[in-house]
Amino acid sequence: MLNILNKPVLGLFLFVMTSTAFGQTGRFQQAVDYKMEVEMNVASNQYSGTQVLKYINNSPDTLYKVFYHLYFNAFQPGSMMDERSRSISDPDRRVGSRINELKPNEIGYLHVNELTMNGKKVDFEEVETILEVTLPEPILPNSEVEFKMSFMGQVPIQIRRSGRDSAEGVRYSMSQWYPKMANYDEQGWHSNPYIGREFYGIWGDFDVKITIDKTYTLGGTGYLQNANEIGHGYEDEGVKVPQASGETLTWHFKAPKVHDFMWAADPKYRHEKVEMDNGITVHHLFIPSEETTENWEKLKEYTPAAIKFMSEHFGQYPYKQFSVIQGGDGGMEYPMSTLVTGGRSLRGLVGVMAHELAHSWYQGVIGTNEALYPWMDEGFTSYASALTMSSIYKEAEAPLRGSYAGYYRLVKSGKEEPMSTHSDHYHTNSAYSSAAYSKGAVFMEQMGYIIGAEARDRGLLRYWNTWKFRHPNANDVIRVMEKESGLELDWYKEYFVYTTKTIDYGIKDVNPQGDETDIVLERIGLMPMPLDVVVTYKDGTQEMIYLPLAIMRGEKAPEADAPTRIITEDWPWTNITKTIRINRKKSEIKSVEIDPSKRLADVQQGNNKVEF
Repeated sequence: MLNILNKPVLGLFLFVMTSTAFGQTGRFQQAVDYKMEVEMNVASNQYSGTQVLKYINNSPDTLYKVFYHLYFNAFQPGSMMDERSRSISDPDRRVGSRINELKPNEIGYLHVNELTMNGKKVDFEEVETILEVTLPEPILPNSEVEFKMSFMGQVPIQIRRSGRDSAEGVRYSMSQWYPKMANYDEQGWHSNPYIGREFYGIWGDFDVKITIDKTYTLGGTGYLQNANEIGHGYEDEGVKVPQASGETLTWHFKAPKVHDFMWAADPKYRHEKVEMDNGITVHHLFIPSEETTENWEKLKEYTPAAIKFMSEHFGQYPYKQFSVIQGGDGGMEYPMSTLVTGGRSLRGLVGVMAHELAHSWYQGVIGTNEALYPWMDEGFTSYASALTMSSIYKEAEAPLRGSYAGYYRLVKSGKEEPMSTHSDHYHTNSAYSSAAYSKGAVFMEQMGYIIGAEARDRGLLRYWNTWKFRHPNANDVIRVMEKESGLELDWYKEYFVYTTKTIDYGIKDVNPQGDETDIVLERIGLMPMPLDVVVTYKDGTQEMIYLPLAIMRGEKAPEADAPTRIITEDWPWTNITKTIRINRKKSEIKSVEIDPSKRLADVQQGNNKVEF
């Protein structure tokens, strides 16, 4: 990283430029540069390491404290994660009471031994999964400091995301393994304790050296720098790999502009790679067995296809590699990589790969604070992966039908909470997952109903190009869609995100009026929406009545394959009913239906259609 911020004149220019560019919103991006060296003892499952962290304060604020995440400390009896799992009404079955039952050699921990800032010792206190650091001198706006530390850790038994000796026999899934600087943004510090939910990090460059028993194969975030020394399937063809001089090997990875660093290791891994035409290398690491080998071999066809589809529809994947690695406890996303459990059906394996890959867009590069806006990560990821799976398998059915069904179940359960709820503070796991994954995906599919699918699709690419590496919030995605469609959409966010009000429209009556017909529509639910009402005639033709909300201040463009519009009238949201007169006899009508496309998330669809 080029160090220019220590130069006063240029530093002042950058401050003025940043203030001009982001002054209205207070937006800025902190920056980090990690250099870490770690030694893993595979007998004790303990490791020690050093970290040099350059921290650039691009904010307009003076910082007197900083905070590090110490995630492994969650895997101890009595931790907040343990207490939460044992007290919540529907605990994650992977966790349950398992943390509380860990023995001393099975727990996880991560401790900082020494820490300095610019060579001066700092005072720090370990508060479970957060290291609170009081600085010897403040970090001024637009300045850079250097933290140096030594740390030590113990890898817990595999319980949630991270750990060792998983049920499938994977030795190490090393995620959330190092002291990680918390993010500071326009809302201040985000030093949330780890109770098993989401993550939020600072983009930066990682230079990581991992020393481990020479029989282990590694994979994860970053580009391997010493492949021809390491071997294990990474070396160039035709190059003879030198024998290790000792019992260990040091793996050297570099990862530019990522917000985290994950690695996994096992002596049984088979490593295979695929070179895509666009220069991206796709790595697959798995433990061969009757349950894995056949499907993981086939996966080598699906992962490149998924990267290609997502790059075309959601923005070009910006890195030169992606790794799918057997490990973890299900499926979990990390920069340039994912951990997935391996013993799955082919369809299940492809599905979890596609979902975790899609996170590379919405969690990895766009980087929404998923603790505050989990639906903008999990929901948009679910939307993107559903479309990807539909394309890969060439399915004709609506790809988002599962997300709608999940949202409807949530509403029916009576446990729904607003999507604006912080991910850690949902009352139940089911309410969190249904809101973040299902309702979040419905948000984006229904956006296509409101502004038109073509405008929504353009908006997704514009969202990527505008907000990659910038941590957007809920208003930012709305503003992108407004600019692409020319419509006002703040009402959609305010109803669908910040409340649990539901959509329910019905056809109240269809009355003959001589040679004409009155169609009476009724809003029953508390959330207003525009309506597409399709009239099908007995001669097989169709026409559409389009009713945008007055507060949209405009109309969506006609959509491909939709019936011709015969009437367009605004519907003020204050009006409970709306009567439309069409120039056809009732005797000519076969049916009248609200939204045959099923994109409108109407929670009671039994009143959406009448037939004659």
